[in-house]
Amino acid sequence: MIPPTQRNSVLIVEDEPITRDRLVEAISAHPLLQVIAATGSLRAGQEAFLAHPPRVALIDLGLPDGSGLDLIRQIHDSQSLTESLVLTVFGDEQHVVSALKAGARGYLLKDSSFTTIADNLLMLIDGGSPINPKVARFLLSQFGEWEKSAPATPQITLTEREKDILNLITKGYKRNEIASLLNISNNTVGTHIRRIYEKLSVHSNIEAAQEAVQLGLITNGR
Repeated sequence: MIPPTQRNSVLIVEDEPITRDRLVEAISAHPLLQVIAATGSLRAGQEAFLAHPPRVALIDLGLPDGSGLDLIRQIHDSQSLTESLVLTVFGDEQHVVSALKAGARGYLLKDSSFTTIADNLLMLIDGGSPINPKVARFLLSQFGEWEKSAPATPQITLTEREKDILNLITKGYKRNEIASLLNISNNTVGTHIRRIYEKLSVHSNIEAAQEAVQLGLITNGR
């Protein structure tokens, strides 16, 4: 039998007593998991988290004294090892997006079988993101709409001279060496570099080169 100290600790925050008891039973039955607290309110969940931060917090969003989102944010902002997994009846866009933005690493609906809850918790611990199939389909369908409505990325263009200077910077040439190679003055090189910084919103040669390559303005090693 695996000692309790080697099991992954779980905090359950669920206000419905019957559901909470079923979760405790299902999770406790797994040899790699241990329920360290099961609470029925936001405040009690917050106190339990502060007393003994668990490896995973299984959180309902609709709680009698507030929203589970507040606990998810608290966990995320604490920079602890705790990860949040939502278990709720709410599968609409507002709740899903708000939970993920708050820091949730997975989103399950209560119409899921509780027999798989332990596997979902372990998936989260192993680096995965358990998502209810209905929620996943919704997110995929919405992705295209969000992409269409997202503001267009401003087009950044560099002059041929600026590209030449950036390519020389990526090869390690200094300002005076660039001036000599391109047969221009140091001041002119400095002016070009300043304009490059402004266009790319950077503050150093390294940042400028990395940003230009990432945006496809120049090719690495050109």
